[in-house]
Amino acid sequence: MEDLSRRLKEAAQRAEAVGLQALLISPGPDLRYVAGYEAVPLERLTCLVVPAVGEPTLVVPALERAAALESGAGRAGVTIAPWRETEDPYAVVASLLSGVTRVGVDEHMTARQVIRLRDAMPGVRQELASPALGPLRMRKSPSEIASLAAAGAAIDRVHEQVAGLLRPGRTEREVGRDIAELIIGEGHARVDFVIVASGPNAASPHHEVSERRLQPGDSIVVDIGGTMPDGYCSDETRTYALGDPDPEFLAAYAVLQRAQAAASGAVRPGITCEDLDATARAVLVEAGLGDLFIHRLGHGIGLDTHEEPYIVEGNAMPLETGMVFSIEPGFYVDGRFGARIEDIVACGEDAAIVLNHRPRELVVVA
Repeated sequence: MEDLSRRLKEAAQRAEAVGLQALLISPGPDLRYVAGYEAVPLERLTCLVVPAVGEPTLVVPALERAAALESGAGRAGVTIAPWRETEDPYAVVASLLSGVTRVGVDEHMTARQVIRLRDAMPGVRQELASPALGPLRMRKSPSEIASLAAAGAAIDRVHEQVAGLLRPGRTEREVGRDIAELIIGEGHARVDFVIVASGPNAASPHHEVSERRLQPGDSIVVDIGGTMPDGYCSDETRTYALGDPDPEFLAAYAVLQRAQAAASGAVRPGITCEDLDATARAVLVEAGLGDLFIHRLGHGIGLDTHEEPYIVEGNAMPLETGMVFSIEPGFYVDGRFGARIEDIVACGEDAAIVLNHRPRELVVVA
């Protein structure tokens, strides 16, 4: 288990560094990261109060006290403050923040909770906690990278079985249902998404599943992911074809492979997120496919499927050792076909550490 005492201390230090006097963290990935507590999101308030100076307190409904004590927060010695049904938990949080005028709230906090906290602390300015927590979560520890590698291996095992599910006449929905079962069967605790986009549907990057039946000649984008029992996520895309694909598609796919390989080969500390995006994009542009690559190159991944850093034009952040993100160029031709290749990679000391290992060639199903 990660050193939660260290994470709590670092969160407080980061809060102070960005001018926040406290962090207010509700159930979600930030709470799991900082305090090791996978709290059930309820209408009842659960809120970790992390002052920049002082000790943290976990405010929980009385009926969740036992779970909180058994969590990483309890084991790390965080003070647990249970509140009863007749108490106002927002007033409890406010009582812990006497003299505070500026706090950060986590991105997953509900609007209802944000407004109730504002009402309980009318003189306190609320801002996002992301400037404090984001830099901590972006830089993965060796144990976090090991967790993401295990997630990558699990989703690899699912993709290894996908070709056997693809037959003319089957619907995308039927294939998606089978893939979801495999995701759980290969060790995930939860299915997060299943994209099975065939034929013209493959031109829509976030198409999920439909009643369209697979047909000979289809290209099929399969983008799938889930959450492992320890909270870390998987995400991997491979493209398949039923029978003989269109020659134009095959030529474009060969370019896509080169673009994905170029970006993976360019990963190193110091390269900026936007320059890494440009590395892949330049290969597609040179082949006349640049306008068909309509999304960013990638996104960070960890306890969220999508988190910082985002590998996109305009993001001048340099990569650092320990950052983990996707590399997923694609091309999309409306009404005809599409393709994407996605791996999760970690930025190592001098190169990428690739966490997915399925072949990147087009998988042709006879």
